[in-house]
Amino acid sequence: MQTVLLLVLSNIFMTTAWYWHLRGGPQVAEARPILMVIAVSWALALVEYCLAVPANRIGYAQGWSAGQLKVVQEAIALVVFGVFMVLVLGEQLHWRHFAAFVCLMGAVGFLFLK
Repeated sequence: MQTVLLLVLSNIFMTTAWYWHLRGGPQVAEARPILMVIAVSWALALVEYCLAVPANRIGYAQGWSAGQLKVVQEAIALVVFGVFMVLVLGEQLHWRHFAAFVCLMGAVGFLFLK
């Protein structure tokens, strides 16, 4: 559970690092100085690494394989991005987002089968 919580938190920071500067639409995003955007994104990514690295070490020590850790991280990333996309960027979810999520959950399931 600690691994999943840390991965959720790390994905919140990483999604924010990658996409925060798009808020407000293309004109607003283009008006932001790229060096400032990169600096803020790197600061957010540093926090993400401080959460993701321990999450992976803890999960690996508890018997998760690298593949299991990665596919769980990707599933979490999709959920976090979906929430971010709607709440921060104001975009709508479509059926294809849900279909992609179902496919990713299938991948998680396959990697955890004994």
